[in-house]
Amino acid sequence: MKITGMDVWTVVVPTIPGRVHSAEFGQAGWDQVPKHIIRLQTDEGISGLGETSRGCPVEQVQEGFQLLKGKDPLRLSLQHVFSEVAPHRPPSQGTRNWEGLSGWPSGPAYEAFEMAVYDIVGKARDVPVHALLGGAFRDRVPADYWIGHQTPEDSAENARIGFERGFHGVKMKCTSDEPMVDRIQAILEATDVSFKCTVDPNQRFYRPSEAIALAREFERLGNVGVLEDPMAKWNLDWYRQLREATTIPVALHLANPHDIINAIKAEAVDYMNLGGSMYRFVHNAAIADAAGIPIWHGSGNDLGIMEMSYLHAASVPRNCVLPSDFVGSWTREDDLIVAGLEFEDGGAVVPDQPGLGCELDLDAVKKYRVV
Repeated sequence: MKITGMDVWTVVVPTIPGRVHSAEFGQAGWDQVPKHIIRLQTDEGISGLGETSRGCPVEQVQEGFQLLKGKDPLRLSLQHVFSEVAPHRPPSQGTRNWEGLSGWPSGPAYEAFEMAVYDIVGKARDVPVHALLGGAFRDRVPADYWIGHQTPEDSAENARIGFERGFHGVKMKCTSDEPMVDRIQAILEATDVSFKCTVDPNQRFYRPSEAIALAREFERLGNVGVLEDPMAKWNLDWYRQLREATTIPVALHLANPHDIINAIKAEAVDYMNLGGSMYRFVHNAAIADAAGIPIWHGSGNDLGIMEMSYLHAASVPRNCVLPSDFVGSWTREDDLIVAGLEFEDGGAVVPDQPGLGCELDLDAVKKYRVV
């Protein structure tokens, strides 16, 4: 089998008005940043789908294809899909690039090609992608609802939607300058104390004095389950200080294995929100697992192909027991796949079809295509 061609669609899929931010906070903005959908073709008629992160230069997509053109996807390393299986070399002729950052797959287009290659290999071998990553540990991955910067009234209304749909919690974007206690109180009154909030200010609780004061208010209400990235992530001493001052679990959103190791060594976190490519996520999860740290899979309010790849990856680690972020299907107007993620009782159903298990909705792609 050889990779022979690639289709590329550049798309912009807006968010649903009122679903992300309240009108007082303006439009999302990031939803107007283009993404690229790719479809790799092979000479045996098997194709694979991929999706880039927002803002990925199309030139990097073209460069990525040149690295794969003419290659046999069944001979690629699934740890790094731009690399073929290497022939044996004597130790004296070996390479040490695995010891540094240069040995890791990187670049804004890499994840899209990883998805597409795994999709092809899964279809060729008649197995789902999670089987290529080590095998699913569970058939449902916990998932929470999600909201952006919202007023207490809008927070309550949107949290109620998630609650009524069977989710067990909601993740929210925020800052310490917003009426945070009022927001958490409003969500509590609209749902139940068992409906937990993951509070994610993207480091904008700024310093321990603010974070600790808010944490104590949240403890009183009883429905905050996690404080994610409350302060500057480089200052792990602040995270230890916060952990000592609150009973609410503290989490960091990380993707670099070195950062994960440093956070573990510093005893700075209770939980982790991990990212990276599919293989890298499973690898990162194993580092956290060795330290006994529960994790979840993060996201960027993505479209269906990328979120399906997240779901496959999140199903594999045994310690991925916290609600993951599969949120694009209810924040975006469309996910661009025929059958999107299926949710049951606060969990996303792990697909068992060969490959990624999704089909591109070409009519939707045409509607949202910008190039």
